[in-house]
Amino acid sequence: MKITFIRPNMYDDRSSDAMEPLCFAILKSLTPDEVETAFYDERLEPVPVDEDTDLVAMTVETYTARRAYQIADAYRRKGVPVVMGGYHPTFLPDEGLEHADAVVKGDAEGVWHHLLADAQNGGLQKVYESPEFPELAGLMPDRSIFAGKKYAPTGLVQYGRGCKFNCSFCSIRAFYGSNLRQRPVEEVIEDIRRSGKRHIFIVDDNIFVDVDRAKALFEALIPLNIKWSCQVSIDVARDPELVDLMARSGCISALIGFESLHPDSLKEMKKGWNVKWQSYDESIAVFQNAGIMIYGTFVFGCDHDTVDDFDAAVEFSIRHRFVLANFNPLTPTPGAPLFDRMQKEGRLLHDKWWLDPDFKYGDATLRPNGMTAEELTRGCFDARQKFNTAGSILKRLTDRRTNSRSPYRAAIYLLANFISRREIYRKQKRALGETHALPVKKRLQPL
Repeated sequence: MKITFIRPNMYDDRSSDAMEPLCFAILKSLTPDEVETAFYDERLEPVPVDEDTDLVAMTVETYTARRAYQIADAYRRKGVPVVMGGYHPTFLPDEGLEHADAVVKGDAEGVWHHLLADAQNGGLQKVYESPEFPELAGLMPDRSIFAGKKYAPTGLVQYGRGCKFNCSFCSIRAFYGSNLRQRPVEEVIEDIRRSGKRHIFIVDDNIFVDVDRAKALFEALIPLNIKWSCQVSIDVARDPELVDLMARSGCISALIGFESLHPDSLKEMKKGWNVKWQSYDESIAVFQNAGIMIYGTFVFGCDHDTVDDFDAAVEFSIRHRFVLANFNPLTPTPGAPLFDRMQKEGRLLHDKWWLDPDFKYGDATLRPNGMTAEELTRGCFDARQKFNTAGSILKRLTDRRTNSRSPYRAAIYLLANFISRREIYRKQKRALGETHALPVKKRLQPL
């Protein structure tokens, strides 16, 4: 039996900054050695739909759904069964089953062996879902599946799953519920060693769901002498000693969701805790005094937002010398409370924006109260452009605590900004998926 793993892109195009999709290394580790595997990442290479295989398995995000369905349809026209997993099929399994033979809801670890047995016997079920959240102990990704592929040099490692918060625009809580799990620290350390990377990105949605365990992880990281980055909730800045420990263990950058400078907008997003204990300025100082570079993200389109908020967020980000910043339209995605609210209020601009051929990357998907949808689209794009001007890049580089702390930091800073500036213009206003069907030269018999 042969399985072809596919990571679809938003459209048929390549990227020079793609990072290893960790989920496929996990699936590879769960696949018996006697099963032949192939892997294609459309961000790096075309997907060869005419290559012989017995089963196609792909992970689907909302932004890649249209393209994933196009690829899946091409394989199924050949008679090759397709299984889909990930956030999007978990929340919209019926939609996924219009283009796939089977859908995995939630984590795959508890059902993958069962699915493979059914595939070998020619009897795939429509839906696979583990009755309980699988333990993460013993989970060791097999990165041999990435051999020969030109990914960014940063290695991806997962410590835990789930988040203690339930922000209205986020679907993490809908996917994991209140279940919060972490891998044993010693296994994470071994995973990092096996990756062979000197710069690691810890992919957890929130690494601080258990502070005591996080401290144990940071202590264990110190002897490795690596550099690492992560996503964090800003509330950890209440504990400067904890942030200092992060820095001592090798953390050089953190992505922080500021989302808005408006307290009312934060409350609307159920993220008022961002400024509950201290101001943004105070929290930022804790990270930067520890030497940690900040990647700040913002969203616009809440009921209290106006067109004046774009420039305010850009000025704030430049003043604080963020290494990177992103400015996005508030986007309802399936599974998130925001999607249900916008749907009930009749404020969605598309029934399913991820499938609508008229939707373009960067477009507003809802009708905001304080501006038009067109102003929301334009305001976010203008904010990205202003933050990424040459003058802004040079000004932000001057922070000696963080961005220019060392030649290594400065190199990372300049490379990250070069890529960010390029991607702004490459992605904006591009349609998702492709307008043409994938060609299929021959037909295979079903498994």
